[in-house]
Amino acid sequence: MSTQQLPVKGCAGLDLRGGIYLDAVVIGAGVAGLYQLHRLRDMGMSVRAYEAGSGVGGTWYWNRYPGARFDSQAEIYQYWFSEELYKSWQPSERFPAQPETERWLNHVADTLDLKKDIQFNTRIASAHFDEENEVWRIETTGGEKIVTQFLIACCGMLSAPLSDHFEGQASFKGQIYHTALWPKEPVDLKGKRVAVIGTGATGIQVIQTIAPEVGSMKIFVRTPQYIIPMRNPKYSKADWDQWSSRFHELKKRVRETFAGFDYDFDAGPWEEKTPEERTQVLESLWEDGSLSLWLASFPEMFFDEAVSEEVSEFVRGKMRERLGNDPKLCDLLIPTDYGFGTHRVPLENKYLEVYLQPNVETVDCKKTAITRVVPEGIETADGTVHEVDVIIMAVGFDAGSGALSRIDIRGRNNRSLKDQWQQEIRTSMGLQVHGYPNLFTTGAPLAPSAALCNMTTCLQQQVDWITGCIDYALKHGNQVVEATAEFEDDWVRHHDETAAKTLVVKTDSWYMGSNVEGKPRRLLSYIGGVGNYHKRCDELARDGYPGFQMH
Repeated sequence: MSTQQLPVKGCAGLDLRGGIYLDAVVIGAGVAGLYQLHRLRDMGMSVRAYEAGSGVGGTWYWNRYPGARFDSQAEIYQYWFSEELYKSWQPSERFPAQPETERWLNHVADTLDLKKDIQFNTRIASAHFDEENEVWRIETTGGEKIVTQFLIACCGMLSAPLSDHFEGQASFKGQIYHTALWPKEPVDLKGKRVAVIGTGATGIQVIQTIAPEVGSMKIFVRTPQYIIPMRNPKYSKADWDQWSSRFHELKKRVRETFAGFDYDFDAGPWEEKTPEERTQVLESLWEDGSLSLWLASFPEMFFDEAVSEEVSEFVRGKMRERLGNDPKLCDLLIPTDYGFGTHRVPLENKYLEVYLQPNVETVDCKKTAITRVVPEGIETADGTVHEVDVIIMAVGFDAGSGALSRIDIRGRNNRSLKDQWQQEIRTSMGLQVHGYPNLFTTGAPLAPSAALCNMTTCLQQQVDWITGCIDYALKHGNQVVEATAEFEDDWVRHHDETAAKTLVVKTDSWYMGSNVEGKPRRLLSYIGGVGNYHKRCDELARDGYPGFQMH
């Protein structure tokens, strides 16, 4: 790309109030933040990314818990703007673990020489829109002040962990670890009495990984999960050369499919197949060992309760076999009150077999909920104190909206984004929020990137759209971009109408914000399909960004 100097307003005559001026500020140095920094810098803008961690990686910097790894295949969890960059890194396996992914993102940052424009160990405390000067005034938790024309939030959809979750945590005599705040230093669990709270995708990865080394393990189960066994072959140079040869094909493919993967719902209509043919499709995708059973089998399972039940029962049968048809474990670990795919579906490796170990005990939190943490361990509603040495909390996040809500963001008329989202979570396609001029977002609510997408696919698409929108505005002599109230209303209506047709909205999960007390209930992710979302974004760009007021 050629570098160009765009006519950004700049700081001439502007009271910086002891701060510095930048054309643009990027919050976060994960997958989206790195690419956004690269794109804006390539446009000739003065830009800096601010990152709370000490290194790049976002999710793959913070989530260094035992067993953390991809569930998108390495060949499509990629940047697509450079074939040379794609070919310059060879993954070791289909679903690489966290350390390798963090190294890959450092490789990207180093290749593009991005770190010189990233300020690490810096958390943004507030961002207030100065209406008179039409700039954002930003302050860090360390008191540093920045003034900027454009503010791009690449904070991540799962970056606001629910860490202070139970009464009495500070009284515990042992160690408490939150999976999203795992220390860099090795944690020795050998021979220890360990409690794991939570059995979502993260909890499953932790449980299956630490099971061989702990002395004993108590697993606190509230919501059982459907699972798919991961098939994770090693990749040779020849394998990667083959994937690399398909770079352009894959780049095009992931933009068009339902969830941004290289597979899609290509099996044909459910009603046109015999029971045997349906089972054959499900068996084939089960054996593939990826998320394809969820995102490339039969879309009818998201809409039709009868189809949902058949697919769910197929998975339940697989799970029963692995649990040895143990009635107690099957009742505790196999879902029956919601359908397969209406929750996040984790990939796993011998997770269910952990429960058959003699040193593993389960606690049914639906029958006896956790009431508090005490010095000796965890107390449940029946008065039992479960004594442990280590508590691992895999209790999730304030997803989609939490990262931005934890920053004091104020738009026109001093409106507070946190207060607004406590009443109703709404955005303009997850790209802007009406009332907050020149604030752009990635991974925000009401876009596929909030949950239902291969993240690299959707985050890059949003960065490209945001960059194109800023470029268009500046080239046409405009300094301010803001989604109109009418555009936002139309998108929220379309989002809700699309979601209401599915079974997902009938299920309590973090997808609906149900895991956070008091959070407004709305499907956080757009479920109309990545391909359709991308097409709509492309149309907006082609037509001069209708619905986005510029001046």
